[in-house]
Amino acid sequence: MRRAVAAALLASCASPVLADPAPSYPVLLRKALADAPAIAEQAANVRAAEGEARQSRTMPNPTIDAVAENLAIPQTTRGGTERQTTFTITQPFEIGGKRSARIAAGEGNLTAARARDRQTQIAFAADLAIAYATAEAMQDRQKLAADDLVRATEDLRAARALVAAGKEANLRIAQANASVAAATAAEEAASADTFEALERLSAMAGAATPYTSIDQSLLAVAAPKPVVVGPTLGDPPAVATALAERNALAAQVRIEQKRSIPDIGLSAGLRRFQGNGDSALVVGVSATIPLFNRNQGNIAAARERANAADARLAAARLDAGAARRTAVARVAAATGRLDAADQGETAAAEAYRLGRIGYDAGKTSLLELLTIRRALTEARALTIDARLGRVRALAALAQADGQIAFGD
Repeated sequence: MRRAVAAALLASCASPVLADPAPSYPVLLRKALADAPAIAEQAANVRAAEGEARQSRTMPNPTIDAVAENLAIPQTTRGGTERQTTFTITQPFEIGGKRSARIAAGEGNLTAARARDRQTQIAFAADLAIAYATAEAMQDRQKLAADDLVRATEDLRAARALVAAGKEANLRIAQANASVAAATAAEEAASADTFEALERLSAMAGAATPYTSIDQSLLAVAAPKPVVVGPTLGDPPAVATALAERNALAAQVRIEQKRSIPDIGLSAGLRRFQGNGDSALVVGVSATIPLFNRNQGNIAAARERANAADARLAAARLDAGAARRTAVARVAAATGRLDAADQGETAAAEAYRLGRIGYDAGKTSLLELLTIRRALTEARALTIDARLGRVRALAALAQADGQIAFGD
């Protein structure tokens, strides 16, 4: 499996067709918000809601009736007939606020669809920022593993020279070889992790060709520059969506309450008397009688759905407040962690420099040098993790504030 992954990486790097580094995050974000399948899905849902809102404003269609009467009666003694043919057109009219309730429900559903679309964009931007930063972190870990392998090889070369000079025992060569083998395994694992992270980033962004590297850093940004998506509702995205869905369901309750109101139909037509060829105008009024079906079950069901939406809205408000407070705390903690990791990496690098000088001079043992080198690798890995954790915290804070993470 490791050979297969390595071969795929080498092939992708060697081919000029497949070599496609990821663009900078702001460029990738703009492209993904236009091309990503998840965003396209929500945009289609908004367009569908717009169509339903337009449809809610339409008037009901008229009906045309044709009735033939007295077909089986015999002719009169004069040879005439009493057969009649009547043509009527009936236009139903909605009374009692049925049409206005239907229009309000259509507008409510459209508002809810737009709120879900806005929430999806904000959540997608946060996830995309994390995926981009993760791919960059895995790439940095791969570089770190490659550098550690180079240092392990140099330590092995130095150990062989010292053993040949009689300054070290043969055991030191075996220890150095083991260190090289461990560094090689770590480098191969890091390569596989980088490949996986880049593939996931490519899939999220909707890229036709998978990205092979990250050339512009997101981990090194000083602070995000978020922008608000759409009109500001004064609430976090999850709360705004829950509020819009609650209002849409409340409008549905009004629709169900109006269904029991009778529908009125006005008819006008022409009646033809076939016996003498005369014609007459006919008019009529029709109405449904809410005798057996008063729609009480559907009204009760709609009210319960509205009650459930009220509960979801209350839960969304509580979750949003907790999420923002947590995000603020995590940003502060991630910033402090990154500062400490930077200081630790600087100290570890200086310790390795001095340890290598002492080892070359025969004053530091190989075991001590290997321990110092391992500490340097771990310190640099902690710095990478701290930068990634900071991006995660900033993305979560932007999402809690209803903003695009790291947007222009």
